[in-house]
Amino acid sequence: MLATSLTAAVVGVDAHLVRVEADTASGFPKFTMVGLPDSSVKESEGRIRAALRNCGYAFKWDRRITVNMAPASLRKMGSSYDLATAVGLLAADGALRPDPLAAVLLVGELALDGGLRPVPGVLPMMLMARSHGIPAAIVPAENAVEAAIVEGVRVYPVASLPEAVTLVGAEDRPSPAPAPPAAATGTSAPDMADIRGQSAARRALEVAAAGGHNLLLVGPPGSGKTMLARRLPGILPPLAPEEALETTAIHSASGARLQGLMSQRPFRSPHHTASDMALVGGGSLPRPGEVSLAHNGVLFLDELPEFRRNVLEALRQPLEERAVTVVRVRGSFRIPARFQLVAAMNPCPCGNLGDRLRGCGCTRSRLRSYQARVSGPLLDRIDLQVEVPALPYEEMAGPPGEGSAAVAARVRQARARQAARAAGAGVFANADLDGGQVRSHAQPDAEGTHLLAFAMNRLGLTGRGHDRLLKVARTLADLEGVPTVARRHVAEALQFRRCGSDT
Repeated sequence: MLATSLTAAVVGVDAHLVRVEADTASGFPKFTMVGLPDSSVKESEGRIRAALRNCGYAFKWDRRITVNMAPASLRKMGSSYDLATAVGLLAADGALRPDPLAAVLLVGELALDGGLRPVPGVLPMMLMARSHGIPAAIVPAENAVEAAIVEGVRVYPVASLPEAVTLVGAEDRPSPAPAPPAAATGTSAPDMADIRGQSAARRALEVAAAGGHNLLLVGPPGSGKTMLARRLPGILPPLAPEEALETTAIHSASGARLQGLMSQRPFRSPHHTASDMALVGGGSLPRPGEVSLAHNGVLFLDELPEFRRNVLEALRQPLEERAVTVVRVRGSFRIPARFQLVAAMNPCPCGNLGDRLRGCGCTRSRLRSYQARVSGPLLDRIDLQVEVPALPYEEMAGPPGEGSAAVAARVRQARARQAARAAGAGVFANADLDGGQVRSHAQPDAEGTHLLAFAMNRLGLTGRGHDRLLKVARTLADLEGVPTVARRHVAEALQFRRCGSDT
């Protein structure tokens, strides 16, 4: 007898529908699983055998049993197929009607006693179920809150295999119980009032938040670079509902245990020993990397020159395309990666370059070698490059700076102006403007154009640098609330580009 149950496979950040076909026939006893399963899927035979036996199901194993997972071209990994396989086998054995299986998604890992354990990627699975018109889903109880985020799919949390079988076979399936209230995920960002002095860096942070620009902080150890970077999420606009769902789905696909929609923009800070795959994602079955986990948030790279060169160069594509394209023999996968890059570095290997008290002991060749670890093409993609000097005692002991709430209010106003100007163009912030939009919305006045021409001729700006400078100037005008980019905006934007200086 043949029975087909429905489950899902998560590849990258997207879920794909998987049909588990279970067939039983007379013949030499043998259990065969096909459809490109990996070892963790093949091992489900042992879990399913024990679960069926310990739950009291008299399943007959003395025959030829074949389980096919379609589509066969998609590699199956993990233990989330256990429940669909076990229920499909019971339907093929005649223990329940196979007809209801076509209208329910079955997800979960089986314990040997028949209990149901949580699995990663439930949120993308529910989004897939909704897009395919599957009306109901049975998930482990610990995944209930995450699954209930998606509207349009009736979610039934269960704790064991018998509960799932009862629900599937019910003539009139009851309405699901309301999921427990979702807890807010994430913690509040620290306040900018904690920052003393550093007016230039504070201004750069506000401009970065207002326009979605990338930021590089250069200064000696202990000058406050990390402190500044960690306060950026607190002045960014709150996540829109679509952004929150998209961001939460990525973290769900990565294996995070979630208790509701993410309420805070993500802040990711990988160590400088991270590999290129850990940073941008990949693998035999592609998974999101740090750049995708920072989607709609901030990616902070501390000690930028200490990252391996190939790791940093891998950032160039996602910085331009706002996504990572992973190409494998079986196909290509596109994973969203719209993030703000904030990087920090010392001015030299010892960190004392420009310090009049301690002095720098680095040789010129050592200094050049250190700075060359960050390539020109990568620096060209960083709109704001600002020095963060060591503070004298008078500034450190001074009054608190302006708080995050006041700065965030100005940022929201600037973002609102950008949204109104680019309505329907798919632009989230000025940093997302393409070449045509830059010419339409960020063209400076006559004096600003003259200054820009001088900068192009004398400072060696590239074409990309030209456009990025105008985007920053447009953001400065938006913060000021004026419709035209003026000379003062171009001049301030120029100050935020180090333009190849030695510091």
